[in-house]
Amino acid sequence: MNAESSPPPAPGPLIGRSALLDDVCSELDRRPAVAVITGEAGAGKSRFVRELLRRTTTPDVVTLVARCQEPDASFPFASLIDALNRFRPGPIPADLPPVTGALHALLPDLADRLPPAPPPLGDPRAEHHRVLRALHAYTASLGEAVLVVEDLQWADASTCAFLRTVIADPPPRLGLVLTARSHTAPHTDAEGTDGLPFPLRVPAHVTVVERHLAPLSAAETGALAAGLLGVQAVPEGFADRLHRWTGGLPYVVEEVLRGRPGFTEFPTDAPGELPVPASVRRVVVERLRHLPPAARQVVAAAAVLGEPAPVELLRAVAGLGEPETRRALAAALREGVLRPTADACAFPQDGACASLRDGTGASPFDGRYAFPYGLTRRAAYEAVADPERPVLHLRAARALARHTSPFPLAGMAEHYRRAGRPVQAARCLEAAADRAAGHGDAGTAAAHYLDALRDGPSPVARDRIALKLARVAPNARPGPQVPAALRQVLDRHSLGPGPSGEIRLLLGLLLRNQSGSGLEALEEIARAVPDLLVVSTGQAARALAITAIPSLKGWPVGEHRRLLAEAERLLPGVEEEDLRSAVLANRATALALMGDPSAWDAVADLPDTLTGEAAARVYANLAGAANSLGHPRRARAFQARAWQAVRTNHAPYLEAFVETTDVVAAFMGGRWKGLLGRAERAEAQYQDVPDFHAEALLVCGLLRLHTKGQTDVARRLLERAVRTTALDTGVVLTAAAAAVARVHLAAGRPSQAVQAVEEALGYVRRTGAWVWATALVPPAIDALIRDGRPCEAHRLGAELAAGIADRDAPAARAALLTCRALLTATDAPQSGHAPSDALYASAAAAWTRLERPYEAAYVKEARGLHLLASGIPGGRTVLHEAIAAYQDIDAVWDVLRCQRELREHGQTTVRRPGALGYGDHLSPRERAVAHLASLGLSNREIARELVLSHRTVEHHVARALRKLGVSSRTEIGSHLGR
Repeated sequence: MNAESSPPPAPGPLIGRSALLDDVCSELDRRPAVAVITGEAGAGKSRFVRELLRRTTTPDVVTLVARCQEPDASFPFASLIDALNRFRPGPIPADLPPVTGALHALLPDLADRLPPAPPPLGDPRAEHHRVLRALHAYTASLGEAVLVVEDLQWADASTCAFLRTVIADPPPRLGLVLTARSHTAPHTDAEGTDGLPFPLRVPAHVTVVERHLAPLSAAETGALAAGLLGVQAVPEGFADRLHRWTGGLPYVVEEVLRGRPGFTEFPTDAPGELPVPASVRRVVVERLRHLPPAARQVVAAAAVLGEPAPVELLRAVAGLGEPETRRALAAALREGVLRPTADACAFPQDGACASLRDGTGASPFDGRYAFPYGLTRRAAYEAVADPERPVLHLRAARALARHTSPFPLAGMAEHYRRAGRPVQAARCLEAAADRAAGHGDAGTAAAHYLDALRDGPSPVARDRIALKLARVAPNARPGPQVPAALRQVLDRHSLGPGPSGEIRLLLGLLLRNQSGSGLEALEEIARAVPDLLVVSTGQAARALAITAIPSLKGWPVGEHRRLLAEAERLLPGVEEEDLRSAVLANRATALALMGDPSAWDAVADLPDTLTGEAAARVYANLAGAANSLGHPRRARAFQARAWQAVRTNHAPYLEAFVETTDVVAAFMGGRWKGLLGRAERAEAQYQDVPDFHAEALLVCGLLRLHTKGQTDVARRLLERAVRTTALDTGVVLTAAAAAVARVHLAAGRPSQAVQAVEEALGYVRRTGAWVWATALVPPAIDALIRDGRPCEAHRLGAELAAGIADRDAPAARAALLTCRALLTATDAPQSGHAPSDALYASAAAAWTRLERPYEAAYVKEARGLHLLASGIPGGRTVLHEAIAAYQDIDAVWDVLRCQRELREHGQTTVRRPGALGYGDHLSPRERAVAHLASLGLSNREIARELVLSHRTVEHHVARALRKLGVSSRTEIGSHLGR
């Protein structure tokens, strides 16, 4: 039997409370029992009690739920009377004590079922005492019962008196559950403690359990959010931000996410981006209403400051004296509007804080105070009248300057901005950026300089700040806002030739490296040269050396060589050591990327003073060039120096540069174990730098293809890489096209393979950068041969030979050997081992020397196929060698292709010892086949997609149908996820 209808079930499980609930349930069953549940507003006390009642009561147990209201002129026993009037019991026992007749006036609906009303006593205190006895007797008559009194902090004096009476002498079968609002654990041994309005003194035979519902952790907040949103999980960053906003209070989390099914993008911490739920605003405003004026001033000061603040800072912003501030702060703490931060004094439990609690003294106090969670601060800030906010922000800026060290310059700038003082805001931001730049934090410096420009500084300050921004931005990964801001400054034509040329140079460098604007960047740098020549030969030489660095989407290599010659002509006149070092570094980079034999002499000319960001940049460039050209030992040495330089400087752009260079090198070197996860992390982290993002996408796609056999996924990733790359120094366009061509060749589509390489070949032909065609030309020639176009294949081979004739590019020469082997084998398919077999062997040996195991295995595969097709002995052995080489680097897709090729030539394959069978579960290959079958692909289409024989696919489909327990392909999809 219940006093009210059952509440609707709360959404999802009781997150973070299960162990606590089990504990309280077991204690409450030991009657008579008293359970005290405390927690701050929104902690989920009511939900906890509902779950407690669901687990501890049965239909035969009387359940009474009384809810106290905020103090007003309410009727005595109001909440208890409401609960009892909602209760409709069966026949009242005939032996009710006569004293229960005193309840006639309180329970008029039950008057005909109560004993006669006793005569008046004439003494109000005596009457009150008799009512207490009557309520106690009536409660005892209910038998097995649970009485819940919620929000006990608001209980009226009469209700408190009744509860004290019941607790002192509880009916033997009564379970009493009390909830009270408190942001600290319950302390029920003294009058007036936080939460309970009276001391809890219980006889020895009564079970007592006191528990505090603390806010949820960030992980628990995420679990609750996932349940509310109907998703499996939410991102960790989402959960962390949600926890900061809501303080981990379940009710507030529910209010924030209400009406947002599937909502997984959480706003930033910028004020105003997330509306404060009306329920949260009401709670905060109501608490503010109960505060004295001085306390409201302190709360307003805390809201404006936005960060945990000590007493002296709150006092300065609120404009109060110290004693008054401390009394006001004590009031705000009692009301739960503010609270000590973790490192502050544990008010009000610590005796050292007694002087603050009663406002009578000024003992030393170093703690800081803040709002319980982000949304309460927002609600309190919105409660500050608009005309008062600029005044408080101005006080905050000046108080921070007086009371903090070092100055929180960025915070002061925000206060000046909100106070309507943009000049002071820009000055603070510039100083904050200078400080960050001095500490090597280019990202923070760029962000502050950009904000300073937005604040509308004076023309002189604007030009000065723009130049500083341009100098730090290339190492900062700043996003598209920085180029736009620099263009706006340049368009004003207020700069002299020197600053204008330097900003234009650095803007071009930024566009080149980070924004995906390849040719536009080169043109911007070229426009800077005339201005720079007016003021600095060194700056002009630096600009020319930067434009000399070649790329597949840039100008022809010959034009880059001309620009490099211009830079070299100016070099003797460069006196500044830093500019001379920069020109020499770019010269070495350009020559290395071109495959010029003099590149290594240029590297030897680099000054020993090259350190920090400059060293990281040049050695990462050299590592990438050496790796691409086929100098693995040089590449490793350069890469080690690049990492050493990056670790001593916090430059996000350079960290991304070195990491992606390392990832590409690891792929080329066949170091594939664990590389996919690393590449995927890089892909997620570096999306704001196109070329780095493209390289990460490339490696993800190549690994998905070769190690997983996921051709569709791989092609999507490779296509994204091609679309993303900005300039590409010979890695992305060629390798992506080569991989797609191999997919088509494996599926028997040579004409489509030729189409796949045409665009990348067009870039190579236009620029003349044949040293970068290492990955591209062999599969392109293979495709042309299979498509019946041998003349074009020969012409392409000749183009490669001519393009690398005077270049220092061992990888390109190994590729040329591979191409000649393919072409010679086609010209003389029946000629035995010479000369094509010798060319294959030379190519494989060359790739092995260059530490390129995949290319070496590819050559062995091509040689084995040539031998099998020619009917020459040894083809099967060579193809098995290729399979073993592919297995060594976990190239699963390539192994399967080779095994299919053996079967097509009537040869059997020998498997290495592997894993045990999968029993009634689908193997990875069966699952892949089943997935494609569920999409409607025929067996022949699946065979081409997965590089399997038609018969193998038939077997896999049959086994998948049997294991899934279905009879048709159309039923597979609904069973695959089980």
